[in-house]
Amino acid sequence: MPPSTRSESDALGAMTLPAAALYGIQTARAVENLAFSRHRLATYPGYVDALAAVKRAAARANGAAGILGAARADAIDAVGAALRAGAHADQFPVDVLGGGGSIGVNMNVNEVLANLASERLGGARGADDPVHPLRHVNASQSTADVCHSAARLAVRAAAVPCLAALDACVRTLTARADAFASVPTLARTCLRDALPTTADVLLRGHAVAWAARAAALRGALTPLDAVVLGATVIGDGQGAPPAYRARVVPILAELVGRPLTPHPHPAAALQHGDDLAEVAAQLGLLAATLLKLAQDLRLLASGPRGGFGELRLPHVQAGSSVFSGKANPMVAESVMQCAMQVLGGVRAVQEAHARAELHLQVFDAVALVNTLEALAMLAAVLERLEARCLRGLELDEARCRELAS
Repeated sequence: MPPSTRSESDALGAMTLPAAALYGIQTARAVENLAFSRHRLATYPGYVDALAAVKRAAARANGAAGILGAARADAIDAVGAALRAGAHADQFPVDVLGGGGSIGVNMNVNEVLANLASERLGGARGADDPVHPLRHVNASQSTADVCHSAARLAVRAAAVPCLAALDACVRTLTARADAFASVPTLARTCLRDALPTTADVLLRGHAVAWAARAAALRGALTPLDAVVLGATVIGDGQGAPPAYRARVVPILAELVGRPLTPHPHPAAALQHGDDLAEVAAQLGLLAATLLKLAQDLRLLASGPRGGFGELRLPHVQAGSSVFSGKANPMVAESVMQCAMQVLGGVRAVQEAHARAELHLQVFDAVALVNTLEALAMLAAVLERLEARCLRGLELDEARCRELAS
């Protein structure tokens, strides 16, 4: 029987690892010393994909610049492609929120790629030969520029389904407003009767506000296309040869299929992280806008005898375990709870941004995790809101006309 464990050593001593593990001793130390949350790297496949893209770009640039031999560069590139395709997803146990400026994340990816590339070239797992995680996979890079760049790529990718769902909601809100335009009803201010209006006015206002939030979010995402890869630890490029720096960002742009540019001020970018804080701020404004719509829907659909009763929301499932047939506004309430969660995450991003110090923002992972979580939750809840609530929204026309008379 083959051995079930292997031993690896570093300057701190030896550790026993599972023989089948593609990660190595630095990953194991990060798990042992730094893990405290459920936010494992494996739970963020978009971030793993972005990190693998960065490592592929670095390998290609190092190969073209003569820093790595062709065999090593090609092997790292090839196994990086496998990670981007979803292979070995269980080999990323580090806690993304672990301290050390994301050193555990970078080393986890370095070690997995080094072992895969070594095996591809005939070496043994865990031997760091012929491909070493630092000398070869991490050549011309630092944890700072790798994780900063990959984080921005991951957020950009995660925003795509969120924006698509938001756009769909805007279209459906506009369509429902058009359908309600001829029906008179009563406007209210301060929860008191105001003046007669038409039933489309409120929904059209929401549609316009949501379209503005989508535009603002797109605007906040655009600066993330300026990446710091090649700037190394503090933004001055020390340790990255000029030939590598000239090549790496164009190669990364080709790999991810989107125009990217070298950041014009990488030192400032690495010191602050205000770009992710701006994205999070826009997500917070979107969440607040969602809260208003969900609250308005609950009020206008309240009843049937003791409430406003102007709207009928789709009845998607039983609303009570006691009252038969009770139709509660559960989708709208899910939207509200999602928005509350997002707003909490935005506060965490703001705190991380406020704690940046000196030459490197080492709390960027807090901003990344909470931004990714917010985008994923918003995409999911917006899809359900559009399909299971807005699309089937109906007016009680008789009630509206009664109120307007």
